[in-house]
Amino acid sequence: MASGDLGHQHTRDCSGTAAFSPFSPSLLDLLSNTLVLYQTIPYLPVSAVLNVAATSRSFRRLLHSTPGVFRHLDLTQVTAAQFDIDGIDHGGEVWRNVQVDENLTEDDFYSGPLRGIFSSLKRRDILQHVSTLVLDGLSVTAEFLNDILVDPSSRIRILSIREVKNLNERKLMQTLRYACRPSRSDGMPRLKAMYYFGKKDAVTPLLTAPPPARAAPARASRGANISAGWNHKSQHTLKESIEEEGEDWYSRKGRIISRRIADGWAETLLDCRETLHFDTVLCTGPRHQNSPAFGKVPITPVTPNGGSPWGVATFAVGGCASCGSAPEGFTVYGESRQEDLPLLSPVPLHSSSIKSACRPGSVHGDGNRRHEFVPRCLECIRERYCFSCNQWWCEACYEVPSREQLAQHVYIVDETNALLYQEITALEQQKVKTPKITRSCWECEHNCLDCIAETQKHCQRCGGGYCIIHHEGSTMRLCDWCSQRGGRRCRELY
Repeated sequence: MASGDLGHQHTRDCSGTAAFSPFSPSLLDLLSNTLVLYQTIPYLPVSAVLNVAATSRSFRRLLHSTPGVFRHLDLTQVTAAQFDIDGIDHGGEVWRNVQVDENLTEDDFYSGPLRGIFSSLKRRDILQHVSTLVLDGLSVTAEFLNDILVDPSSRIRILSIREVKNLNERKLMQTLRYACRPSRSDGMPRLKAMYYFGKKDAVTPLLTAPPPARAAPARASRGANISAGWNHKSQHTLKESIEEEGEDWYSRKGRIISRRIADGWAETLLDCRETLHFDTVLCTGPRHQNSPAFGKVPITPVTPNGGSPWGVATFAVGGCASCGSAPEGFTVYGESRQEDLPLLSPVPLHSSSIKSACRPGSVHGDGNRRHEFVPRCLECIRERYCFSCNQWWCEACYEVPSREQLAQHVYIVDETNALLYQEITALEQQKVKTPKITRSCWECEHNCLDCIAETQKHCQRCGGGYCIIHHEGSTMRLCDWCSQRGGRRCRELY
């Protein structure tokens, strides 16, 4: 045999030995390592985990006997859990379907998909191991949630129901307040955290390899490679930008809760604050009775009766622009009470503890940084907060001028066009406060004077005022009308 043939035979033997070496780990060997298993399973949908368990007895024994495999259950992407049917009653139109039982209640209709999934999970002995349940965007009823709260066999500690459908908020408030009543049984409710007020987490698509395509010209192939490269770069850039923004409340300031808060939620959070944690907290402004500064700082009532004694925080602000603090102080992670800390998004994957859900992600990266914020509702920062630069002025440093102080005063003028003596004296004694926050553009919300000076301009041609943000086509010198149409011809219209 020639030396070349011996070399090829030796290569084939070595490659075959390497391919079937007993030292190369299999997928079962990798997943048998609990560290690898616990770090991998939360990223897989429950359908994928069940499909892997169905491949062999070894996988089934591994996945069903290892505790914590089904600890985190996310049903948001399960096809059977989706509910895209409109309401039963459309303003007098009778909804009919021969496949629906006439004795079916409204709760059974809207919660049918989830109840069917829960029944299947109970038969497979999976539901009893679930500690974190994510139902964001699905059809969830108050009766269905009541069954989870009152079920003594339930082990669910963290529940996420953000942006769900067909949920009666009033019934949910009653259910939560009843479950957290002082006369409840010991150890109940087992649920300790609920995500409800914030936005649901964005679904990150998995990066899969593209299917093999037919041979294409060199120019087209090069263009496809460039596009794939840019898509890969854009995904990394988006991920980095999201990480740089930081988590809500501590790093990102401004409006945190964008949804409308229904009446009664503040009282519900107050009754459940020692038992349940939510993704928001009570407002600590001086006008509320739960505030440490209640009755210590003069406030301007927003309503004749003073407003509600409690409020739900929808904004996170930093220190006052004047004094750098707040009358009630800061909510500080690591120093404030646990019930005063909000749940942070996203829902934790590798733990079902309240500490993990409330811990800022940047704590591990920068241990010397002080994580703090001031929770406020809209009424407590009205005409105190700038929606452009997120600056605000506290009650101790700035008193919001009343309507009487800002109103234009009419003075008596004599025949010589001069003010009377007593009116001149009153004008000299009067000290009208200059508001720090005002609204010069209808679409800009309330802004401070510095931000208004940067965005609100006067046209050098027609003299009219305009906003450089919301008046498209305007420039720093001309308004949108004058810059595009050559000027206004009818000055009396403006």
